[in-house]
Amino acid sequence: MEKNFEIKIEATSNPGIVKFEANYFLTQHTSYEFENIDQAKNAPLAQQLFYLPFVKKVFISQNFVAIDKYDIVEWSDVQEEVAEQIQNYLNSGQPIINETQTTKKVPITIYAESTPNPAVLKFVANKKIVTTGHEFKNIDDANDAPLAQELFHFPFVKEVYIDENYVSISKYDIADWNDITVEIREFLRSYLEQGKEVLSANATITKQEVQKQADSDFEKLDDVSKDIINIIEEYIKPAVASDGGNILFDSYNPESKIVKVILQGACSGCPSSTFTLKNGIENMLKEMLRDKITSVEAING
Repeated sequence: MEKNFEIKIEATSNPGIVKFEANYFLTQHTSYEFENIDQAKNAPLAQQLFYLPFVKKVFISQNFVAIDKYDIVEWSDVQEEVAEQIQNYLNSGQPIINETQTTKKVPITIYAESTPNPAVLKFVANKKIVTTGHEFKNIDDANDAPLAQELFHFPFVKEVYIDENYVSISKYDIADWNDITVEIREFLRSYLEQGKEVLSANATITKQEVQKQADSDFEKLDDVSKDIINIIEEYIKPAVASDGGNILFDSYNPESKIVKVILQGACSGCPSSTFTLKNGIENMLKEMLRDKITSVEAING
């Protein structure tokens, strides 16, 4: 399926540099830096950007283009036009980088990290592998996720959750982590090092459609539900992600004051999820929203 690129503008800690993030990967685990138009002779996108008189340096890495500018302009005056130019270029189908020689393999490292769920292990890469989280309960769910499909060929793999730089794998009880961790780690390292596709274009498009629908639904929610979602996004999701999982808002009942959430990845079916819900998420929501919350329930774990 044809990719439809969209660009999001992101500020950085350096006021002179702005990142233009794409919803698809631009390079396969390779980063490029260009200080002038001559250096960019094999990078048509970067060359085009150097025609803008304020462009000082161009960085292209994974799913973003970053530009360092001269002081003659303010980003607030030009960033929208630059974002549009990059988006139009990407959607034209022209090459981003013209490789003049065999691409050198970029070393990928994978380390295994335990999670609160003994049935789930988190395999962390030293590179970003996707732009947003995706959950796969079985091989049928993974039609648009080649990496997840291959993982399901291991008989002990029960569920797969892929987020920015890690893969959380839930296993069946027949296997012990001590016996299979090295095998999975080596498989993931080799797969990513070869630059194989993690998600198809269709998976990203589907995720975008879901997000757009979620954004539309958000506007229709009551104020308390909006507050709950904002708290989950800002305070709870980062902590849950560090354990190899994800949490999504499902519903809020203003009469019973019960919040329902969906747990994914390592959090789904975790023996300690009840403790996390009651002593972490529920307490935080009660404290921040006072008398508007009585309890938090997980609808799948």
